[in-house]
Amino acid sequence: MICVAIANQKGGVGKTTTAINVATAMAAIGWKTLLIDLDPQGNASTGLGIPADARETSSYDVLVDNADIAACLKGSDIPGLDVVPATQDLSGAEIELVSAEDRVFRLRNALAQSNAYDICFIDCPPSLGLLTLNALAAADTLLVPLQCEFFALEGLSQLLQTVEHVTERFNANLGIVGIALTMFDRRNRLTDQVADDVRDCLGNLVFEAVIPRNVRLSEAPSHGLPALIYDHNCSGSRAYINLAKELIGRLQETRKAA
Repeated sequence: MICVAIANQKGGVGKTTTAINVATAMAAIGWKTLLIDLDPQGNASTGLGIPADARETSSYDVLVDNADIAACLKGSDIPGLDVVPATQDLSGAEIELVSAEDRVFRLRNALAQSNAYDICFIDCPPSLGLLTLNALAAADTLLVPLQCEFFALEGLSQLLQTVEHVTERFNANLGIVGIALTMFDRRNRLTDQVADDVRDCLGNLVFEAVIPRNVRLSEAPSHGLPALIYDHNCSGSRAYINLAKELIGRLQETRKAA
């Protein structure tokens, strides 16, 4: 199983939208896919049609009570895509885990017992706390959604420093599969400038696929559906399909190199 963390400590950058739609695209082409919601807001769970009152067990149980992944799964309406949902209890997990010796490795230990999937995506909270550290310690690689605005660039440097720290202390094999530019608006000259700056700095690490600002992407979660199901012909859905294709290519190249 390939494990991909989707993280950015800045909120509102399209992180959860990316997690939902890329996971849906992977399941649609036959990859047995798992999505773990590590954000206490539980937006990825809601966006895949899992209501709060149906989350009897969650990622909180995995982290705090060492519950098996299999015991916390919820099937989604997308064939081949299962979810470990999040609840608000997850907000207190960092405090409850702070005294545990294996506090950074709880998720990695749980995933080591699960081999029923081809790929696992972890939707991280918008912070660089213990929940995100658990995701980075468990992941093989990191996908970073980056909103095309100036302040997002400042946050990216902090995230890259955190990744360096994680590789030194917790997960020497953690890589970055790519940066996905999100909320791209061609009518805004600053958007173009930020995208150009990111490509100049990070080169081929930036995916060619760019996710536009799109009303249908925003509407889909309120219906409990990924945009790829809600409206697969909208520009946002087409962009996520292209991103998934690029992701597959990069993951396959990484496997060959290994």
